[in-house]
Amino acid sequence: MKRSEINAIMAQADEMIQSHGFALPPFAHWSPDDFRTRAPQARHVIDARCGWDITDYGAGDFDKMGLFLFTLRNGLLGDLTAGGGMCYAEKLLISRQDQLSPMHTHVIKAEDIINRGGATLVVELYGSDDAGGFAEDRGGQVMCDGILRDYAPGEKLTFAPGESVTLRPGDWHAFWGEGGDVLIGEVSTVNDDETDNVFRDPIGRFAQIEEDEAPTHLLVSDYATLL
Repeated sequence: MKRSEINAIMAQADEMIQSHGFALPPFAHWSPDDFRTRAPQARHVIDARCGWDITDYGAGDFDKMGLFLFTLRNGLLGDLTAGGGMCYAEKLLISRQDQLSPMHTHVIKAEDIINRGGATLVVELYGSDDAGGFAEDRGGQVMCDGILRDYAPGEKLTFAPGESVTLRPGDWHAFWGEGGDVLIGEVSTVNDDETDNVFRDPIGRFAQIEEDEAPTHLLVSDYATLL
């Protein structure tokens, strides 16, 4: 992805988030220089990889397959291992109309996916085989707003604003917006996007960046190289 495209997506996302009555935390609006200056005080933000995250999954067509994310808060895997402390995470996502977030599952993370506003959220579901791999012929069970329901393999559940689904490790899922763009909330176990995303197809989690202009704000994937 070009950095100019990422900068534009950030601006559009911030506008949509505000239009639904949400406000991003102050560090969302730091410039790269602000981040460098404040890095010693912002160690948790950096280490927990809170902030902007925009991906085309390495496919080079963001409108067709991609996702906007902003990690609002996140604990550390050490807390989770110790069984105490900050063992949770929260994100805002934007899934554009017909923009696929491809089939994947998590090894550790359980997550509530909540339609916070906009159009209809579609979630396609499959179960796992005995080794935890993708199973084309297996369904499973999820909770939708706290109510347990079965799903058939490949079933597409739809969620209007205010509705949600709880996904656990082994629930293979893909999702997209139907009829328009969707603002999504995610509340989960500690989030580790570098190691805890298992995709059905061999794709990448993070975009490759072409630096055609300076970044407006840093992506979480920039922290290691630009800070």
